[in-house]
Amino acid sequence: MWIADGWKDYEVIDCSDGEKLERWGKYLLVRPDPQVIWSTPKTEKGWRKMNGHYHRSAKGGGEWEFFDLPEQWTISYKELTFQLKPFSFKHTGLFPEQAANWDWFSEKIKKAGRPVKVLNLFAYTGGATLAAANAGAAVTHVDASKGMVGWAKENARSSNLESAPIRWIVDDCVKFVEREIRRGSRYDAIIMDPPSYGRGPKGEIWKIEDSIYPLVKLCKELLSDKPLFFLINSYTTGLAPSVLSYMISTEIRQKFGGEVQAQEVGLPVTKTGLVLPCGASGRWSSASV
Repeated sequence: MWIADGWKDYEVIDCSDGEKLERWGKYLLVRPDPQVIWSTPKTEKGWRKMNGHYHRSAKGGGEWEFFDLPEQWTISYKELTFQLKPFSFKHTGLFPEQAANWDWFSEKIKKAGRPVKVLNLFAYTGGATLAAANAGAAVTHVDASKGMVGWAKENARSSNLESAPIRWIVDDCVKFVEREIRRGSRYDAIIMDPPSYGRGPKGEIWKIEDSIYPLVKLCKELLSDKPLFFLINSYTTGLAPSVLSYMISTEIRQKFGGEVQAQEVGLPVTKTGLVLPCGASGRWSSASV
């Protein structure tokens, strides 16, 4: 498992009964987590002194209950600073476990010894975009949500990266990739963080089990002659690390050689010293790095 254990402003304090107790800066949030199927004693005082609690509804969805929580605040990871604001469906605008991947590809970009062009698909609020830009890459950031791209720009300003070579694109990711192929564009690295289910700006339906492999095949056509890395993240339980590994091996490694690895990603839990699983990632990297 790849563990994001470099945080100072974030931690999973405890988890029990389908929920996790987290510290985001100086604020404590309780949010549902379907992986937490165990019931252990909630002895941590944060369970009773939280600043926000997302209550899941039996009908689907849910709502926040706030106790002395600002509408927006910031946390930092190394040189990056992120704007947080709780919004619908339990999210805060950041997936902290992805720091394990940020560190991995940042080192590859820094050691490449050449200009690196990165394409970040389903780029959300820009965590991977900013990590890549901070490491020295030129990044094309693509997300179907105008609001999320605006939030990512806020994070770029917070991280002093507003003048970094980042191209901000609001578009359906598949259609953007198809156009880039027709334009003859090429990238040295591709990151994709697809949702399990979603809709594009014109109502296009995305279902990861049906759509991810065709997209990987398309993205292969966008890679440069000497690509650096390829990263897929999945929060869908049906897509095990071995599935990600198989897809990347048959499409990317078969053409470019190199190495494929796939693992669960996770966050350490302070109270128990154990690790909370948070999805999976598949990584390809060139043989030269």
